[in-house]
Amino acid sequence: MHQLSQTDAEPKRAMRVARALQQKSNDEFAKPGHLVEIRFVKGQSLSLTASRLLALMILVAGGDAWKAMTHRMRKADIRRGHKGNERISDMLEELHGTLFAEDDISWRGKKATRRFSLIASSREEVEDTEPGKEIGWIEWEFTADARRLIQESETYAVMNRTAVLGFRSAYALKLYEIGALRVKRRQTTWKGDVIAFRAALGISPHVYKDFAQLRRKVLTVCKNEIDELAHFTVEWNEIRQGRAVRELEITFLPKDVPQVLEHHKPANDVQVGYPTKELECAKNKLSSAKTEKDLTFPSGSLQFGIDQEIFAKIARTSGGGWDIDLIAEAFRDHLGDRLTKLHGIKLKAAWKGFCESYHNRRGSP
Repeated sequence: MHQLSQTDAEPKRAMRVARALQQKSNDEFAKPGHLVEIRFVKGQSLSLTASRLLALMILVAGGDAWKAMTHRMRKADIRRGHKGNERISDMLEELHGTLFAEDDISWRGKKATRRFSLIASSREEVEDTEPGKEIGWIEWEFTADARRLIQESETYAVMNRTAVLGFRSAYALKLYEIGALRVKRRQTTWKGDVIAFRAALGISPHVYKDFAQLRRKVLTVCKNEIDELAHFTVEWNEIRQGRAVRELEITFLPKDVPQVLEHHKPANDVQVGYPTKELECAKNKLSSAKTEKDLTFPSGSLQFGIDQEIFAKIARTSGGGWDIDLIAEAFRDHLGDRLTKLHGIKLKAAWKGFCESYHNRRGSP
């Protein structure tokens, strides 16, 4: 019952963000929220290599992914950072053959399940292939169903190419996508029963039937890889009914801004790169914090005011040359209502940590 008119439709927020990131020509890209959240048909999932290829397809298509058009990518760009022996043709065939599902309405107005694939057709150059190498290009078109989901997505997951290629577990990559979709929301926790969790990650019902196995083989592995590669960390809470685990609460915690405690000390000072000497200096200045009341965020926005040079100097030193207003806008968007709770030393520490993280994640402008 879903239809997408390419002449009348306009892309929603996800595609606008995708185009903006594409124009920056860096490793960050936006995967539409609808593609992150669609479920696999029972018993199906994508391998790690096919999941990587799909992510790269979304990256390359960028802000045009919703359009009925052909997209192209060099085989060398697929192989970059990947040392496995899997053939690109095998990855393409897996993408063609994997089915996804969503709730729909039939022509009679009854509840129905819609099943579809994401790739309509693909072409792979094969004539120039040399022994041990895969050169040339691939071409592909997304299906009408995939384009509709992409076009209708208001939410999006900002992902990093280097991180995507660095994952060693398909489950970790999938949970990374879910986390990247949620980490900037006010509610950063995914909650559901164990069946829903398995479905979200595409875990076959025939493996890891015991929760102890699921914890060891999936949850722990996912946490280790995400904590290492992503711009956020992951924690989970097991909700039990009797002795059995019935539900999971999975929380995604951003690394961007140091988690500043009430005692004016960043909670994760080692992770965000805060030198111990600087922390000690901050502690020694607690008695003078009251003189810095003007270092606030009036009305929830960043206002440099009298102390403009203090923040400008921090941004110039730690922001890697990025425009200070661009960093400030990202800072406001990330913290939201929490801005009003930061003052004095806590405010400056959070600002410095964010500037450093902004530079580290995006490189030089």
